[in-house]
Amino acid sequence: MTARRAYDEDFYSWTQEQARLLRETAAARLNVPLDFEHLAEEIEDMGKNDRRAVNSGISRVIEHLLKLEFSPASDPRGGWRKSVREHRASVLDALADSPSLHGKIDLPTAYRRGRDYAVDGLGQDRVDERVLPAECPYTLDQILDYGWWPANRHGLD
Repeated sequence: MTARRAYDEDFYSWTQEQARLLRETAAARLNVPLDFEHLAEEIEDMGKNDRRAVNSGISRVIEHLLKLEFSPASDPRGGWRKSVREHRASVLDALADSPSLHGKIDLPTAYRRGRDYAVDGLGQDRVDERVLPAECPYTLDQILDYGWWPANRHGLD
């Protein structure tokens, strides 16, 4: 695959490959006035930022899915649904730009963070954090499915 095609089809993978190639070029000790190592780090970091954004978006989806499922409150539900839709779209857009990021999703860490965020918000509704599962009750497919929503434990829509 050409570098241009890789850039267009999988940005994350392209950043990692370009960083590797810059480091290989630096090791060859070419006499050119380029700061290869820092260039490689910067390009590599662009891909890492995308990876972090995907995992962060998944954490936010999980946070609001948990709130939708476990909260007895009826008022903020529309905002939680909107947040889920926005973060799902953002994650799906990033995965479309960089399909290799799919393999970089850290669901256990994303769940732990999303659960922690949900605990903070659900405390206002007097929801005991012990009712939230210790491990992610949702599959990645459910988390990213525009049409999937968990049933509320209190019978709310």
